[in-house]
Amino acid sequence: MTTTTDSAADTGPQPVKNVLAVVSPHVGGRTAGAALTGLFPGQARVTVVETADEDPAALRAAHVLITGLSPVTAAHLDAAPDLELVQCASHGFDYVDLDAARARNIPVCTIGSSSAEKQNVAEQTFALMLALAKQLVPAHTALVEADWALPRLQQSLTELSGKTLGIIGLGQIGTEVARRAVAFDMSIVYAGPSPIAPEAAERLGGARHLSVDELLRTADYISLHAPLTERTRHLLDAERLALLKPTAFVINTARGALIDQDALADALEAGTLAGAGLDVFDPEPPTAALRLLKAPNVVLSPHVAGVTRETLVRIALAAVQNVLDHLAGKAVRDVVS
Repeated sequence: MTTTTDSAADTGPQPVKNVLAVVSPHVGGRTAGAALTGLFPGQARVTVVETADEDPAALRAAHVLITGLSPVTAAHLDAAPDLELVQCASHGFDYVDLDAARARNIPVCTIGSSSAEKQNVAEQTFALMLALAKQLVPAHTALVEADWALPRLQQSLTELSGKTLGIIGLGQIGTEVARRAVAFDMSIVYAGPSPIAPEAAERLGGARHLSVDELLRTADYISLHAPLTERTRHLLDAERLALLKPTAFVINTARGALIDQDALADALEAGTLAGAGLDVFDPEPPTAALRLLKAPNVVLSPHVAGVTRETLVRIALAAVQNVLDHLAGKAVRDVVS
């Protein structure tokens, strides 16, 4: 069942535009989408669905498609002859067929410049790092089972202070992570297309720019904050995971496919890697067959890094504002295709 609201006001002769909001069940579905529709005060008729295939008539009539992590394929774009804009309610855009959108001259936008997710993703990154350093999951599980695990765990407990954090992707989110790392007295190294300005590096405790491979050899914690593209898919494969120290930890709050998940499971099972903290998977939700669900010394969370109450409000406002700007004939922001 779809939900449709008509928010058009009698403000003049502008034509009513059809907005299709596609919000996957695993990120809130129709409930989250209904809240989104209430943010459209202008000339828009909003239909909420949980997959782009759910309401063929609404897709066919759509002028704007908002997607909350739900796939938008070439077939979906072909089925919407009047489509003018695809708005991703996220920093990522890997779930939209950019080539097909480009062929149709349909801009695809994210909420990248809004900074909507950076606070909570940075906090979740540190939650995973601390959980691994302090062995919180096995400690909790042992105590629940009446097992005083201190003698067994104390050899693997460690501190963040004095360690080196390697950040792959020093954008807005990566920078927020780095700022927090400075407060924990960590050293920062980072990989990206080019070095940041010297004054920015100084504010991050003298952060050093390295190649990805050199970063992997150097860091005690590796945190991924790169977008998922064909170039970055399986950025951490078996060959690169072998570069890490056996005492190193991998943290991924970006996209699951940045890591070869089987290769990561191999490293954890072989003990050539100390642990991993993962908030993202490929696919999502993960299947029961995912080996990482049972791998040793992992801390897992179900893609919660961008979905606090505060974050969801900022995401919705940013996505809707870009759509409203488009409907008003203004330039849109964060065009990725």
